Amino acid sequence: MANFEVGGIVRALHAARDEWRDSQRRSREPGTREFPSRDALAQVIESLKGALFPMRLGPPDLRHESEDFYVGHTLNTALQALLVQARLELNYNARHEPRPSNEVDGLATEAIRQFANALPGLRRLLDTDVLAAYQGDPAARSVDEVLLCYPGVLAMIHHRLAHELYKLELPLLARIVAELAHAQTGIDIHPGAQIDAGFFMDHGTGVVIGETAVIGKRVRLYQAVTLGAKRFPTDAEGNLQKGLPRHPVVEDDVVIYAGATILGRVTLGKGAVIGGNVWITDDVPAGASVTQASLQNAPKANAP
Repeated sequence: MANFEVGGIVRALHAARDEWRDSQRRSREPGTREFPSRDALAQVIESLKGALFPMRLGPPDLRHESEDFYVGHTLNTALQALLVQARLELNYNARHEPRPSNEVDGLATEAIRQFANALPGLRRLLDTDVLAAYQGDPAARSVDEVLLCYPGVLAMIHHRLAHELYKLELPLLARIVAELAHAQTGIDIHPGAQIDAGFFMDHGTGVVIGETAVIGKRVRLYQAVTLGAKRFPTDAEGNLQKGLPRHPVVEDDVVIYAGATILGRVTLGKGAVIGGNVWITDDVPAGASVTQASLQNAPKANAP
């Protein structure tokens, strides 16, 4: 068996951690875990997916007569675990904005209570996404196939849950939930993005949707579409200004084909069709059709 100098490496790693903690003004005092756990949240989301769609995403041996019992038991376990993670995030934030521990516990409990109460509405919203995928893809043979197999639907389950956490001021939990789907599907949706009913990403790989994007009803995207920011404003000291509206607004019934890039706070009007591989940084009128050819033939701003 090879002999590695593990002791020296352990000491060097300890020194590296101390340097980082000092630079970030972190405490060196021993204590409990400071941050939410990605693994714990992954288990919570798997349980919530089962509770939302028990006969399709729940355990393989589940029967209809046991459905409500399973949902109740699973929900209670998942919500208790989510509450632990919410406390960790709020306690972490409290280091920068000190609050009494009982206040943190109260805020965490109320946030998860509101999250739980939102689940029936989220289920109905997700049903519209599943139907949009089934109705929008001629290859789909059933709504069950869509729910079980389509990466865009998986990404939307995560997004609907993550967006609710984001609205409840648990952005770190929300981002972890979103990134779990990103890792599995290649679809990157920031949890802050507002997406209305009946949203469908066909294929989906490479789709990027930014934090302040607003998407209307019955919108369909294809793979490698980007709804991104054009520029990043800074303050007088050169620091990025966060939270400003900087991503597109996509109105109802818009279709965006593969590889299109839409940047900045532009509006794609209702019913517009955006062709593949186009680059858009200006508003598109309602009902318009934008293709590479139409952009190449458009009059230039400085043309005589």
